[in-house]
Order: sequence, then structure tokens, then C-alpha cells
Amino acid sequence: MNDRDIVGLFLERDESAIREVSAKYTSYCSKIAANILGSYDEAEDCVNEALMKAWESIPPHEPEMLSTYLGKLTRNIAINRRRRTLAGKRGRGEAELVFEELSELIGSESVEHTHDLKELVREINEFLYTLPEIKRNIFVCRYWYCDSVPEIAAEFAINKNKVYITLNRVRKALREYLRKRGYEL
Repeated sequence: MNDRDIVGLFLERDESAIREVSAKYTSYCSKIAANILGSYDEAEDCVNEALMKAWESIPPHEPEMLSTYLGKLTRNIAINRRRRTLAGKRGRGEAELVFEELSELIGSESVEHTHDLKELVREINEFLYTLPEIKRNIFVCRYWYCDSVPEIAAEFAINKNKVYITLNRVRKALREYLRKRGYEL
């Protein structure tokens, strides 16, 4: 069943939408959550929660890209769960490394105090589309999906050092791009 048909089931409030979306996207969403949480058991709970959120939010929302919508729901749930779990603890999982790398770029102050978050996201997306596809994909794999450097290297058939160098250069270029647009970083 294609995504448009599945969204149609959601809009009609047909409970088979959950079964269809689960069959098609559980593996995809589980990988996102597991990369953030480091556990497939916890990831399963996040995916179930994301499916319920999709049921509650479609309608009124009608996503253009169902996979992206579900991925975003799953990612946000996993990040929130990770924050709750690590409150008061010090962990060194992949998600913490990703957040640490990005904090060097954005800084420790809340972005919302300096600029509208939606505007920042728009600027980052514009920057990403100026990059060659491979660099953009490496960046997205690392900072959206929280893939590890070895996973990215294997996926793109390059060595880990090249992944590290690419990520470093893209972060520096993004920092400069945002500075030119008035962001104090």
C-alpha cells in the first residue's frame, strides 16, 4: 500500500492505518530510535508511541511525506526519552556525542533567545542544499538519524577518517554560513 493510501486511511479514521503503517515503517523508525537510545527494546516503545501520535495527529495534519513525518515523531520521542533517562546522569552514547558536536556549532545558549527556531531550521536546510549530495547525506545520517561514524563509513563505502573530516568541514562551513546570516555563534 502506498503512503497516500495509508494517509487516506488515517483521514478516514480507519484503524487498519496503524497496521499498514506499522508493517511499512516499523523497521525504519526502530533504527532511528535505537540510534538515539542505544536499545532496540526502548526503541520499540518509542515506535509504538510514535504510531499513536500519528493516529492522534492525522487528521487534522496531513503529512506530505509519511516516512519523514513518522521519522520526526519517532526521533522527537526518542530524544525526549533519552533526556529523561539521562537527567542527572553522564552517558557517552551516540546521541550524546552528536549533541556535543552540534553544541560546538550552535553554542550553549538557547537558540530561541537569539532567533526564531523555525528560521534557523530553514537556514540550515538552505545550507544543506548547497552541499554536494554525499556531504549532505553524511551530515543528515549523523545529525538527524544519529548514525555512528563507522555506520556512515560503511554505508558510503569510505573510511572513517573521511567521515570525520567531512563532518568537521561541514560543521565549520555551516557555522560560517550562519554567522553571515546574523547568528551569533
